[in-house]
Amino acid sequence: MNSSKIAKQMIDFQKTTFDNTFNAMVLVQEQAESMAGTILDQATWMPEEGRKAINDWLKAYKKGREDFKKSVDENFKRVENFFSAFDKDQKTKK
Repeated sequence: MNSSKIAKQMIDFQKTTFDNTFNAMVLVQEQAESMAGTILDQATWMPEEGRKAINDWLKAYKKGREDFKKSVDENFKRVENFFSAFDKDQKTKK
């Protein structure tokens, strides 16, 4: 087994691990968001500015999470392309 194939398998494993961990984190965050929504619905004493601040915070958190996932996916794709190009280059040299 050549080194580029081993590296590709390691990257695939890391990507799968990241995706599974990220998806679990998303579930926890969505549950927390749901609980925050329930609390806000029941907190009739909270002023509208406070509700808006919390909702804006939740939206910003979600956008940050989506941007982070996009960035990680793009970088995994770059690494995969690097190893694919390296593998093709090695095959043409043989």
